[in-house]
Amino acid sequence: MAIIIALIPALAWGSIGLVSGKLGGNAYQQTLGMTIGALVFGFGTWVFMQPSITSATWLFGIISGLLWALGQGFQFRSMQQVGVSTAVPISTGMQLVANALAGALLFHEWHSGRDVTLGIIAVGILVIGAALTSRKEKSEAAAPNHMGKGIQSLLISTIGYAGYTVVYTAAGLDAAAVVLPQAVGMLLGAIVLSFGHEVLTKATAKNVATGLLWGVGNLFMLMATKSVGLAIAFSMSQMGIVISTFGGIFLLGEEKTRKEMVYVTVGSLLVILGGVVLGVMKA
Repeated sequence: MAIIIALIPALAWGSIGLVSGKLGGNAYQQTLGMTIGALVFGFGTWVFMQPSITSATWLFGIISGLLWALGQGFQFRSMQQVGVSTAVPISTGMQLVANALAGALLFHEWHSGRDVTLGIIAVGILVIGAALTSRKEKSEAAAPNHMGKGIQSLLISTIGYAGYTVVYTAAGLDAAAVVLPQAVGMLLGAIVLSFGHEVLTKATAKNVATGLLWGVGNLFMLMATKSVGLAIAFSMSQMGIVISTFGGIFLLGEEKTRKEMVYVTVGSLLVILGGVVLGVMKA
């Protein structure tokens, strides 16, 4: 039962790109709709769990939520530029590298020679995996331009996501208490990002479902951490890239040549392996 709980975040988060792709809308509509759903889920969590929310929790929770909105907004943009099956593995690898380096440099989580060795190995695996998933055949003339824009979006996305986790970790916030303040920050960030764009559409309303999906994954991640430990929960959550990557190809119809399928498959497996190594390091 504990393992099933630990797999739910991967299933929920790995499906977000596919669900948003099916629901439609541009990156701004998807981000705003998702954050509205996250706010609904955050309010529900507050009502049922009744956590004590301090002024510091509100402040840092909103800041981390604003950074999350930056990360998610540009991840949605990258999905539209290079496709879900390419964007998600690269994004996952970048996030894992950023969080690993932040843990080592800012929070001094690499305590021993073993940690340093495993950390360097994991980062190397993640870089190779992300590079493979983005590799295209030379015959595709239009791909490099789209890929360049996609990588730019993913770099900004990674900065946002990394800032989101760094603020949360540095402030030492209670997981249950921070859900609602983060959701408020997420919505505010989405409103700022969507300023000047048409977002009051059916697509925005439909994408509320992705916010609820994210909330479910977030809640079960907290439950999994308590039941099976951070190392296993962290590692298993990375399995969601399999759903995103191959769902993008087979469900959203993103085209890949035979060689590109090999690159994506091997790259995704390496990103998962890198996540597992980081999980082992945290044990």
